[in-house]
Amino acid sequence: MDFEAVFKFVSHSERVKCVDIHPDHPWVLTSLHSGVIQIWNYETKTLVKIYEKSVRSSKFIPRKNWICTASDDGLIRIFDVQSFALLHVFEAHSDFIRSITIHPTLPYIISASDDKTIKVWDWEKEFRLEQQFDGHLHYIMQIALNPNDSSILVSASLDKTLKIWNLREEKEIATLNGHQKGVNCVAFIGDSTIISGSDDNSIRFWNYQTKQCIDCLEGAHQNNVTFLATVKEWIISGSEDNFVKIWNTKSHRLGKELNFEMGRVWSMCINDSDVFSVGFDSGAVVSKI
Repeated sequence: MDFEAVFKFVSHSERVKCVDIHPDHPWVLTSLHSGVIQIWNYETKTLVKIYEKSVRSSKFIPRKNWICTASDDGLIRIFDVQSFALLHVFEAHSDFIRSITIHPTLPYIISASDDKTIKVWDWEKEFRLEQQFDGHLHYIMQIALNPNDSSILVSASLDKTLKIWNLREEKEIATLNGHQKGVNCVAFIGDSTIISGSDDNSIRFWNYQTKQCIDCLEGAHQNNVTFLATVKEWIISGSEDNFVKIWNTKSHRLGKELNFEMGRVWSMCINDSDVFSVGFDSGAVVSKI
């Protein structure tokens, strides 16, 4: 099957550091470098909401009708998705929060920071700290849950490693070494393969069972690989070389490369309806596969 993306919407703004797509509404959530967060309706191409704060990462929590934001001030804030009313705020980390993810079944917000820690927060217990994971030696750039086993978390760090953690047993399972420079992004292909992108311009493939690197796409991009996502039989990668590239999950061959002429790629998200959004230096694009 050929990869084909149907263009749906583009927003022009300053650098978009994070994007998320609502599973039920035609909304894309963008977090700008300036700290502004926006909700756009990509069907009507209108700005629904805007809020100004020093936000680096943001996510919808659809089952609570919330937006969760993480900021350079180390705070996590919870907003009502309709009114944008601030519902809760708490100090989560002592440094920039680079990445947050929402557990699919448990009432958990998981955050990763430049303070080199990963923390798990329970909103049913007044956002109490449930777990903390230590071990990385540099900033943690991104975290990702195994889509078929949400007790397994993988983190990517500028210490050149990835770490696999077991939330249920509250321990580190393995450290993956191989990248020559810092690791910026991580994603899963099913539950058997982990992929990672790095400042060494490569994409690596790791067997989850053996914890070994099974392939490396050297020079996958001409600059830092900033984001990875998977959909159907495709891997989508983004880079500071301004390109979005599409790779086959089985052959690892390049299928297509796209340049939206919007600068460097900083963020990416895909929902269950195969709608994906990409954040660039000068805005965001929404397309449907």
